[in-house]
Amino acid sequence: MLLKIGNYNAYKLRLDALGTAAWKARVAAVRELDPDLLGIQEIVVDTPNTPREQWDAVAADTVAAFADGCGLTAEITPTDGYPHGVAMAADGHPHRAWYTAVLWNPRTVGYVPGSYRPLGVPDFWHGLTTAAFDIGSAEPLTMVAYHGDPFRPNWRAEEALRIKGLLRRTGGVRPALVVGDFNALSAAQVPGPDGAPVYYDSEAYAQQDHDDLEYQVQAGTIGGAQLADRRQSEILLRRGYMVDVAAHLGVPWQATVGHWEDGKGDPDPWGERRIDLILATRPVAPAVTGYGVLDSKTALAGSDHRIIWATLDPSLIAVEEGGR
Repeated sequence: MLLKIGNYNAYKLRLDALGTAAWKARVAAVRELDPDLLGIQEIVVDTPNTPREQWDAVAADTVAAFADGCGLTAEITPTDGYPHGVAMAADGHPHRAWYTAVLWNPRTVGYVPGSYRPLGVPDFWHGLTTAAFDIGSAEPLTMVAYHGDPFRPNWRAEEALRIKGLLRRTGGVRPALVVGDFNALSAAQVPGPDGAPVYYDSEAYAQQDHDDLEYQVQAGTIGGAQLADRRQSEILLRRGYMVDVAAHLGVPWQATVGHWEDGKGDPDPWGERRIDLILATRPVAPAVTGYGVLDSKTALAGSDHRIIWATLDPSLIAVEEGGR
């Protein structure tokens, strides 16, 4: 049986939006996708009007309500350390509250008790959520929901090293999928017209001229080549440690952001880009069978990020020598 894995930056998903057209559009988009596993970014709390000690509880209620509306769950057994009972992670900053989460279909995959782990600052600008699932393969699959630092290429590279550290083990790498809003272009390469490797994502910033270029281009290239800083994914893709699923399968390129005009959401000087990614570790790469971007009218209305998805055949997941 093929599993469908998705990722969705749900654009500042707040509990006080429950029942609004925007909330319903997001729920409808997820139901249209019908995923078995789903990473979520940009769950937020109204921090000026919510006591600090209630931020996590409100975020947990948001995740639970959204999951329920989508026909999914994020429920885990509460513990003293993780009292809110949902698979989410806070950024951990004292003055703002942004969260990621992992949702799943309990009828098709089984959460591995005790595998949930949330990480925030200083390791991650936004919270990172990870949990493992029994999907019928020889080993559980680790699911990582990630939201990259939007402002600092150096920090994105450091975050990538931390992700790599979470998944490494003696003799190889765990079977895992890392999904999320990476806030940067991928370093994945494909054969070009002459057979030489070229980036799957072309240089999006070469002709741009605005104040935010430092957040995305290599130091010293502004006003010149304006080359994208791709260190974050270079670290994760090196030696095939992971693959970028879209490039790995050679599907036609499609943007994940840039479809909202200025004024509808946050100002966007970047244009169309692909910054939402699904990465599969080396054991999982042979099991990935499909990739796509949800481009329906409902999905485009719900967020400034498109939902991305991949299909996975658990029977094709490899076991690395020395990994068990």
